[in-house]
Amino acid sequence: MRLLSNPYRRRWIGWGLLVGAFFLVSLHRSSTAVLSGELMRAFDTTATSLGLLHSSFFYLYAAFQVPAGLLTDRYGARAIAAAGTAVMSAGAVAFGLASTYPVAFGGRVLVGLGASVLFVAALRFCANWFRPDEFGTMTGATFSVGILGGLAATTPLAIAISRLGWRGSLVGLGAAGLAAAVGILLVSHDSPADAGLEPIDDVPDRPDVTDAATLKRYVSDAVREPETWLLGIMLFFMTGIGITIFGLWGIPYLVQTHGISVTEASVYLLVGNVGGMIGPTAFGWLSDRSGKRTGLIVFSTVVFGLTWTVFAVFGTVPLLLVGAIFLFSRVLRGGVPLAFTVIKERHPEGASGTVIGIVNTMGWVGAAVFPVVLGAALDAYWTGDTVNGTRVYTEFGYQVAFAIAAAAGLLAAACATVLYVRTRADRSLESGTDIDQQAS
Repeated sequence: MRLLSNPYRRRWIGWGLLVGAFFLVSLHRSSTAVLSGELMRAFDTTATSLGLLHSSFFYLYAAFQVPAGLLTDRYGARAIAAAGTAVMSAGAVAFGLASTYPVAFGGRVLVGLGASVLFVAALRFCANWFRPDEFGTMTGATFSVGILGGLAATTPLAIAISRLGWRGSLVGLGAAGLAAAVGILLVSHDSPADAGLEPIDDVPDRPDVTDAATLKRYVSDAVREPETWLLGIMLFFMTGIGITIFGLWGIPYLVQTHGISVTEASVYLLVGNVGGMIGPTAFGWLSDRSGKRTGLIVFSTVVFGLTWTVFAVFGTVPLLLVGAIFLFSRVLRGGVPLAFTVIKERHPEGASGTVIGIVNTMGWVGAAVFPVVLGAALDAYWTGDTVNGTRVYTEFGYQVAFAIAAAAGLLAAACATVLYVRTRADRSLESGTDIDQQAS
């Protein structure tokens, strides 16, 4: 009990439970890369219908990002996160037990619905329990735990499936999620005051909840800002492509172009996810220390586009190089989560969940769109053959898919660059104000 009565320790326990649930979100949304062959065999799917099943997670996930922000700001992170985790876990059990494609589709939609609130809720919790100059670091750390979930969806999930079967593995994840929901409800209070604890030094007093009229004004202000749309469109391309390749088509690409097993291919995605864990936390820490945000975002989007250009141009890339590219490119793309810090800092603290939800919506719309787009591109280059019920695609088909990814990266970099230029005037004004204050 002494551990829970210390606000500095309590915040880490509360955050840990929230990001534990977010870990499961990332595991679920990335799991179809390893499950792709099993799902094709179980439900006799094409690449397009598999892409639809994969992207079904994102339909309500994307649609509920703004409501998730509004609900979190209105009712608090704890209640919304606990309810979302429970719904997500029930969907996972339904997906694992599904005997038909429509039931599996519905179960995965339910997983996405519950999962939709957890990232926003975790960041709202951070806004209430951590200092403003810690928020970038905590955003990166939260994002990194999500990447850890993606890492678990590679080799560890492949091993679990080989031993428990894909159905047993999903039901087990559902049970773990229900336990996490109970923990969040008991421990992850909305603020130190809500938990009956003393305030934390240098953490501003903020309302745990915001009234409906004020939230309506916050939404109106955010959607009128060009910077909101630049951040959102950038995330549309970055999130959409990243989730599609690392969450669905990365493993089939390696299996079919290099002739390796699913478990072996999953190792290369695991290596990439290790880089994805390091990058966001490192960039968040660097951003908090330097005060730089948008310049780091520009750098990361350029790296993103160049990564897929390599695969689009050369097709079959040597496996050692694949591992190196996945690792280092994902480290260097760690500046992208700073988009959430940028949007938070442009609006009042009581709007943090809402404005993060707005830009996050556009990112997850991309995650719903691009699996189908890349799946359709691959279907156009189906060889007509199947191996163990899985369709085989040509190397050129994969190059076309990667070319689409590279073009998306270029557009994301353009949005980030315009954002950098537009916010340069704000930075100059802030610098001038600092100089005037020092002179006085």
